[in-house]
Amino acid sequence: MTQPAAKPCCGPSRDSAPLAAPPLVQRPAQRAADAVEIPGGTAMVGTQSPALPVDGESPLRRARVSSFWIGATTVTNAQFHDFVAATGYVTEAERFGWSFVFWSRVPEHVGPTQAVVGVEWWRRVDGATWRAVDGPGTEDTWYPDHPVTQVSWNDAAAYAAWVGGRLPTEAEWEHAARGGLEDVPFPWGDTAPDDTAHMPCNIWQGVFPERNTGADGYVTTAPAKSFAPNGYGLYNMVGNVWEWSSEPFKIRSLKKATKARLRDMKGYKLSKGGSYLCHRSYCFRYRIAARVGNSPDSSTPHQGMRIVWPGSARAQV
Repeated sequence: MTQPAAKPCCGPSRDSAPLAAPPLVQRPAQRAADAVEIPGGTAMVGTQSPALPVDGESPLRRARVSSFWIGATTVTNAQFHDFVAATGYVTEAERFGWSFVFWSRVPEHVGPTQAVVGVEWWRRVDGATWRAVDGPGTEDTWYPDHPVTQVSWNDAAAYAAWVGGRLPTEAEWEHAARGGLEDVPFPWGDTAPDDTAHMPCNIWQGVFPERNTGADGYVTTAPAKSFAPNGYGLYNMVGNVWEWSSEPFKIRSLKKATKARLRDMKGYKLSKGGSYLCHRSYCFRYRIAARVGNSPDSSTPHQGMRIVWPGSARAQV
């Protein structure tokens, strides 16, 4: 039996032989109807004040980006359903036969589950897929307008190819997330969310991982188009679900990260944005500069994706 690997924090990773990737299915570029064109120019990446230096959040630097279109929301269940219906695509969680589920969401009828050592709130659940994110019998929590989850990086790349797009680079993602602002920690500015009064995004409220009060209205995913958009009209750039990027996960400063940790994460892909499971007491990663890595075949109920497409030459600043 394949054993989940013990990895810290945001998402566990598979420790298993990789599956052969299904062929990518492409069609002519078809941007999401609500895609927003982001002007090219000089993007800010990283931060001068890293909350988690070990993740490689600093230094603050500048990068040139060309204009690009980006989905106003993450890819929804309905959009991914259309992709599967048209292509017959089978996700990696379906082909492995299992995926990771947060402990409090595991259905009672599933029985005892295997915990991930060191992050025991993650459990291996047979039959957990994008259609039943918490395992068999949870299909009734599938909502068309919510972000698709339980999708691996490989699944995300396949979907992106089908719509004629790709996953964003880190610079593109941060440029879009800032919404025209400068070195701010959040898409709306400087004020951090809390558990009671200021809740501009879908994250954890309460005591992690024992109790989520759901004070922001959600204990798992929120609709992809919820909460106030940022200055570019993009929804949920932080919180709700992690978003795969096109880049490998690399830590720039070895002073802040051990070589052993980097070896453990060799081949990992970068995700941005945090999720509904983030809380400042444990995972303060619902910030623009925050970043995390995971193996490209891993999937969880708080991992999604957002797609980008080429922009026009005129959209430069």
